[in-house]
Amino acid sequence: VIGNLFSKDLFPERSRYNRRCRALSFAIKWIRHQLAKRGQHHAYAVVDSLPIELCHHARMYRVKRFQGIADIGYCASKKMAYYGFKLHLQITDQALPMGYVLTEASCHDRTAAETVMAQLPHPYTLGDKGYVSQALQKKLYDEYKIAFWTPARKNQRVAQSKKWKQWMKQKRKIVETAFSVLVDSFRITEIRANSVSGFETALDGILLAHSLVVLGLVER
Repeated sequence: VIGNLFSKDLFPERSRYNRRCRALSFAIKWIRHQLAKRGQHHAYAVVDSLPIELCHHARMYRVKRFQGIADIGYCASKKMAYYGFKLHLQITDQALPMGYVLTEASCHDRTAAETVMAQLPHPYTLGDKGYVSQALQKKLYDEYKIAFWTPARKNQRVAQSKKWKQWMKQKRKIVETAFSVLVDSFRITEIRANSVSGFETALDGILLAHSLVVLGLVER
């Protein structure tokens, strides 16, 4: 927040800030949700997941933090196992966060997809190959009127042109950029909270701050 919205001298110290956030957790969620509704008027949305590692790889079999809640999953981009959570996030083409779900690291993207997209359904949503499922696509369209587009896998008998694949890849780049900003500028993978409520409050605060920055840039 200090790095993106306010200067340090105009902001409370860390522990006081955390206490106020916990006391205002409902208000933070409500404000973020109201801002996220604006995303339904954006051109399209993208859904993807971000691994949130809670400890170093060498300690993941003996760590006690969030034991029984977090677990061990696999990060395909880094080609390594990790202990922690997985953030499933839907953002718009202008990087505005919409729906999100935090699950254990082992949760498959398809499992959380409906819960994420149903919070604020966008009629045009893109996903990667991890979301490929005809049953999921049909359910999203029948129940929420969401046209969910994903690239085809190599073993699928689906004809997709080269231009379509390139278009999908280009449009999905926004989620990679948004995740990079959330990690590097908003420290979303460095939340220090050791309780579920504290972790949730910190996550909501980060997404609210990011939403304010995005909307500020859009309105300019």
